[in-house]
Amino acid sequence: MKIVTFNVNGVRARMDTLIEWLKDTNPEVVALQEIKIQDVDFPRTIFEKLGYNCYLNGQKSFNGVAILTKGEAKLSSKVLPGNNEDQQARFIEVYYKRKRFMCIYLPNGNPKDTEKFVYKLEWMDRLVEYCNEALKSEEEIIVLGDFNVIPQYDDCMSPKQWAQDALFDSEVRTKFHYLLNLGYLDAIRILDDSNSIYTQWDYRDRAWEENNGVRIDHILLSPTAADKLEDSWIESTLRSQAKPSDHVPVWVLLGDR
Repeated sequence: MKIVTFNVNGVRARMDTLIEWLKDTNPEVVALQEIKIQDVDFPRTIFEKLGYNCYLNGQKSFNGVAILTKGEAKLSSKVLPGNNEDQQARFIEVYYKRKRFMCIYLPNGNPKDTEKFVYKLEWMDRLVEYCNEALKSEEEIIVLGDFNVIPQYDDCMSPKQWAQDALFDSEVRTKFHYLLNLGYLDAIRILDDSNSIYTQWDYRDRAWEENNGVRIDHILLSPTAADKLEDSWIESTLRSQAKPSDHVPVWVLLGDR
């Protein structure tokens, strides 16, 4: 099963690229972040013509997540438990072919001296608790999306550049590693421990041209899902296309064993 996560940074702005890319690569499950569109306005029929069922948690102009599946899935939740007042569209969960998919768009958290950072830490605490509880089912769980976390020094070109940023804050990285300590595995790092493998490059300061990127888009696998991992990779070529997202797709291939 080919599974991919992609922060499109606005589905309307990326439609031409997105459609051609889906035709070329034909993933079975697609997780999208920052769709920046309400559910009612999402171009559902275009994706349905490509054979996808669409499961949405959209928001006007900001945030928004979606999961597309080649067959029918069961929508489980659009809410990450633990905060009934949270109205931001950052989470969606579906069951598909005996697998449990959680697509997330974790808060950025900047500036650190604001409530945005407090919200990020609180959101991560809720995610850790939910993912811990989910493991008790022993299901095949795939948690994927834009985590807005640089997990380790090798996941950015210049750690000093990010020292005061919420993406690289020590408390944030610790909470990310709580997920790994629970038993989830980082699908990219399982197979590739090299430096300079990034998923996001800023539009400014020639970040793409100078490969000054960060790895903040992740796919985490429960042990039962990781047992079926055959391959994982980052598709960086999309960043060089016209009108690109600042992020690129991250893939996993799960076998049937």
